[in-house]
Amino acid sequence: MRIFLSCLLLLVLTACADLQMPYELRLILMRLDPSLKEHQAYVGDLVFIRIFKEESELELWMQPDNSRNYQLIKTYKICNWSGNLGPKFREGDMQSPEGFYATDLQNLNPNSQYHLSFNMQFPNAYDRAHGLTGTYLMVHGDCISEGCYAMTDPNIEELYVLVERALLNGQTEVPIHAFPFRMTDARLTQAWTSPHYRFWQNLKEGYDYFENRRVPPKWIVRSGEYVFY
Repeated sequence: MRIFLSCLLLLVLTACADLQMPYELRLILMRLDPSLKEHQAYVGDLVFIRIFKEESELELWMQPDNSRNYQLIKTYKICNWSGNLGPKFREGDMQSPEGFYATDLQNLNPNSQYHLSFNMQFPNAYDRAHGLTGTYLMVHGDCISEGCYAMTDPNIEELYVLVERALLNGQTEVPIHAFPFRMTDARLTQAWTSPHYRFWQNLKEGYDYFENRRVPPKWIVRSGEYVFY
């Protein structure tokens, strides 16, 4: 695994005649090939990730060069996440976070004890405004969760390759949006008695922004809430 990752900078989508693409990497690209071809997407295109706790699903979206909008490339089953529906509050509460996060090159870990991982950069500005604490909240492999979103090793390999290549190709950061459930009007109405209802209403604004535009929103925190634009 470390061999293919150390060669990734040189080998993916390059014409290095003197080097042979590592076997592990060839297998990963072969697995991805049908999904990418279907949407005319390529390794290195912009990437966006959405996570849904209740459904235990992770959506991989990409923006092909010939498209203004992001397209759903593949939906993965989340192998494991921990805690309950609702935000993470404090370090050690074993709760997987909800909100609007991102990863970048500095937050990729090819030598993770969980096979491969990328950090979600929790806490974000919203979390800090509310005094929420926690560290090392990641999407990773090994199917073990202590507050993270854990994938199977083959699935994290695919995600890691696409996230890394997008970042190396110029994407500043890859957005990772984590929701308690698919935030339809009907599902949110069912949760109106939850103590997290107001928080989820705010999350739904960001969810709806993407649903309507197929472009991830930018956001700031104002008066303790996410504001999207």
